[in-house]
Amino acid sequence: MNFLAHAFLARHEAALRVGGLAGDFVKGLLPAGLPPDLARGVALHRAIDGFADRHPAFQASRRRVGTARRRYAGVLVDMFYDHLLARTWSEHHDEALGHFCADTYRLATARLDELPEGFARVLPSMRAGDWLSSYREGAAVADALSRMSRHRIRRENPLGDGFQDFEADEGGFAADFRDFLPAANDFVRAWRHEHGAPP
Repeated sequence: MNFLAHAFLARHEAALRVGGLAGDFVKGLLPAGLPPDLARGVALHRAIDGFADRHPAFQASRRRVGTARRRYAGVLVDMFYDHLLARTWSEHHDEALGHFCADTYRLATARLDELPEGFARVLPSMRAGDWLSSYREGAAVADALSRMSRHRIRRENPLGDGFQDFEADEGGFAADFRDFLPAANDFVRAWRHEHGAPP
């Protein structure tokens, strides 16, 4: 899952949302120097990623990615699902997308000193460019993939034009997403019940 989906699945619990947003920037065993509530958010982020990798709908989406980019299928599907979530946001959340995203940036900024340096470098750009809301536009997802291909992956890679795979089978990805999201919501509810509040 990408940034927006992790924040969405955390819902209104602030530390889960912030930890979910920063999860990819936290390496190693938890708590990894984090306060317990943020470490719990990162733990949920990791649990969601593991759930997604195992879910049949997510696996079906990975197979829809063309063979030239199959190595990066997980990254692409993460981005495609954020696009589909942003595009259909009002079907899934009572709060307007813009308000939810602004609140997410505010929550993350308030805890920035407690989060990894890598995330601290990224957050100002994320907030200024409103990355989370921008995912509703296909052109913004295509631009994000192009940036990722140049800056996050050192070797030469085909991510830059990866949005073509979504356009080639938009209906298939959308159907997979509709199957996946309710299951992911159920998974997070069960995870929160099992793990309770931070100590």
